Amino acid sequence: MGQAKVAEPVKTVFDIYSESAQDQLMQLRSLIFEVAADDDRIGPIEETLKWGQPSYLPSTTKSGTTIRIDASAKTAGNCALYVHCGTDLVSRWRELYDELLDFEGNRAVIFETGKPIPTDAVKHIIAMALTYHLRP
Repeated sequence: MGQAKVAEPVKTVFDIYSESAQDQLMQLRSLIFEVAADDDRIGPIEETLKWGQPSYLPSTTKSGTTIRIDASAKTAGNCALYVHCGTDLVSRWRELYDELLDFEGNRAVIFETGKPIPTDAVKHIIAMALTYHLRP
């Protein structure tokens, strides 16, 4: 399966980042599309900008909440995966991955640029976000 072409407005934002931030954000982007492709409940992912950040949502099924990725505003040199602060996702992720992932408040997971992304854990949290509205 080929990777989806980056939407032009999103590509413009990615081009602003340092090469190391671009690499990490593209890895996160790839994981989002991979998780969606592996779960029929999610459906196609819409790539757009929200609040000036690359954003991903299951637009057809409405199965989950929007995921945004960006350079972290609070921790220079790092990247972040954001979800809506009104969800309980980050608190649930903390329960599962507090030893493995770094969190910012109730809205983000922070990734140190240049360090490997813990792929299995990140795929799981992405799946939780993209299926958030399917929870009983």
